[in-house]
Formats: sequence, structure tokens, C-alpha cells
Amino acid sequence: MYLTWLDNNSWLIELEGQRILLDPWLVGDLTFGNQEWLFKASRSIPRAIPDAIDLILLSQGLEDHAHPPTLKALDRSIPVLASPSAAKVVRQLGYEQVTAIAHGESFTLAERVTIQAVPGSPIGPLLTENGYLMRGLTTGSSLYYEPHGFHSPTLQQAAPVDVVITPLVNLELPLLGPILQGGKTALQVAQWLKPQVILPTAAGGDVTLQGLLMSVIRATGTVADVQAVLAQNHLTTKILEPKAGDRFELCPVATP
Repeated sequence: MYLTWLDNNSWLIELEGQRILLDPWLVGDLTFGNQEWLFKASRSIPRAIPDAIDLILLSQGLEDHAHPPTLKALDRSIPVLASPSAAKVVRQLGYEQVTAIAHGESFTLAERVTIQAVPGSPIGPLLTENGYLMRGLTTGSSLYYEPHGFHSPTLQQAAPVDVVITPLVNLELPLLGPILQGGKTALQVAQWLKPQVILPTAAGGDVTLQGLLMSVIRATGTVADVQAVLAQNHLTTKILEPKAGDRFELCPVATP
């Protein structure tokens, strides 16, 4: 399994020879509803669009997961697997092969990789977006992704999972509560899935953040705090902090 973090929630996952582009934001700025005064994320240099993409995988319909400028720059013939809300976004952009996947449903890519949707982040009172469990059908290598740290108890049935990608720090808005959950939820998912490796997402990278939201968001916890708590709970899970743009290999160790 090869992984490349592309900043924010964007990842290139290479599993069983399949190249999966996850929640890509690669070109242009990131805003919500074009309200730059509220929030704007930008880079000095755009990320290169990876070539030979076999699947675009989208967990949410919001712009930080289904980023319209990036999706417009990608080839519309690439198959897309997406939460129902994200599927609406890509269909409106003219993508030719779009599969909406609901919680509990599975999709098989090229007879090599299974992708199962699990309950993920709540967006308001009526919508819960997707997390994803991926598993290679030949190697058995497995990965779980949830970009906001909202983990469903149903995950316990999937244990063990080799790699978990999730936030490790907390971001909260006054009165509205958490946007990202790390800390306790990262410990919880590690106890459930017993991953060999956790990779933080939605933090760091070559990104400049501006806007009103940045003046009121409160961040708590650190990656070091989570690693210490894992050790205190006798978990051997390691935290890796890749640099944006670096491709690295993870080789799962067989369990006895």
C-alpha cells in the first residue's frame, strides 16, 4: 500500500495496483459558498493532479471534500464513488460514471479492492456523511478513513484494520461544538480497530487559512498527546506525520 498526502483531506491511495484519489482539493482556493470573508484556504503553489486515476472517492458533498474547481480540472470520464450528497455535486459537473454509496453498502473496484461506506460526520441534524473502509482482495491490506473524527460503533465488526486516517486534534466552534474530533475519539477508534498506523488528516501542510471562522475556532490537543494516550492504554499503534506530497509505503505486518 502506497499513500500520498496532498494537504487537507486529500490523499492518493494506491492499493492492489489501483490508484484512488480521495477528497481532492488540488487547484484554486477553498471556500464555502464563495464566502471568502468567512473562510478561505489557499496555497502558494497548486498541487499537481496525479495521473492514471482509477477512482475518485468522495466522503462528503461540502467543498473541502468535493471541491468544485478541482473536480472541474479532472477528467470527467474517471469513475466516481461518493456519498449521496457528493454524488449530486459531480453529476452536476458532468461526470459520466457516478455511483452513490450509502452506509453499509460496498463497492468493488476492478475485482481488487472493496470499499464499504460507514456512518461518518454529521452535517446538521438530518445528514450523516460517509467514512470508508477499504480492503485489498489479494493482500488483505486495509484502511479506514473518516475526515472529522466521528466514528461509528459498527466499525468494531471490521477489526483489525491496518491503517486509520483521521484527525488527531480537536477543532471547535463556540456554541456549535466540534468540527473535528481527535483525542478521545482517536483513542476509541484505535481501541476498536487495533491499527498498526494512524495518519492525521485535515491539518498542516502548505496551506494559509483566513476569514472570520479562523478567529473563533478553538484548537485543543496535539499529536504527541494522542501518541502518549495510546501508549498509556497499551496500544502499539504508531502515529506517522507525512509531509505533503511525499509518497510512502506501508507494509502491513501479518498478525498471528
